[in-house]
Amino acid sequence: MTGVKGSFRAMGTEVNVIADEVGSGGFDEAFQAIVGIFAREEERFSRFREDSELSTVNRSGGAWIEVSKPFAEVVGLALDGAASTGGLFDPTVLAALTAAGYDRDWSEIDRGAVMTVPTPVPCGRWTEIEIRDRHVRLPAGVGIDLGGLAKGWTADVAAEAAVALGLAWVLVNAGGDLRVTGDAPAMEIAVEEPNDRSDSLCVIRIEGGALATTSVTQRRWGPERHHLIDPRVGLPARTPVVQATVWEPTCAAAEVASKRATLEGIPALEHVAGVLVLASGEVVMNLEAAA
Repeated sequence: MTGVKGSFRAMGTEVNVIADEVGSGGFDEAFQAIVGIFAREEERFSRFREDSELSTVNRSGGAWIEVSKPFAEVVGLALDGAASTGGLFDPTVLAALTAAGYDRDWSEIDRGAVMTVPTPVPCGRWTEIEIRDRHVRLPAGVGIDLGGLAKGWTADVAAEAAVALGLAWVLVNAGGDLRVTGDAPAMEIAVEEPNDRSDSLCVIRIEGGALATTSVTQRRWGPERHHLIDPRVGLPARTPVVQATVWEPTCAAAEVASKRATLEGIPALEHVAGVLVLASGEVVMNLEAAA
């Protein structure tokens, strides 16, 4: 893919930026703005920082707490996502995620360690979260995890900010959360092979919007230990789908849809455009809605 490129690390992943060559004199300014946006939102949404806004909110369970406008926006998106998926997307899986072993930054987890089978932890309490303007109240004893959604939302914010600074178009790819904004040419985006990220299964042709991928073959730290919690059972998901890549207008929406598709399976393709990789190796796709 041609264009001016830059990359950096944030939110535990590699963030790649590609922009139009025409008007590239403004790329450096836009790139630094993107770096700053990711740094700011990582500080806000990290569950591994005691001083993050997310950690502060998670310690406030049972009480109303005032939050920033971006935090309230992402919580609202999380609740909308939970409602639209019948709870398959659930921000209240934090206790189950921690119990399964994802209780510290990914760089600190001992992958491959022999661990006992995790104990189920009840989820589904997103219906008890209350939000009024810039005030949020979590149920007592409940914490939320906004990690993937916050990353996708940040990619959206960063891409839109770069175009506002004068770039004709920009692509921001934060570890698979990919957003294209502006007057972009048609692009072919490779879908990675879930067990070999150096290889690709197919390409998705898009002219804008966003892609997000959820995979249970990445971020694994032991048998039946990975980052995707199935809120129906309170355990890491055991699903016929090992990877789902979906298209939506925004990364935030694609994050929700990719998790739904991974947990729901092939029927999800009636609602979203995407590519599913099954544990059997079969690839099932519906890309009619991608644009």
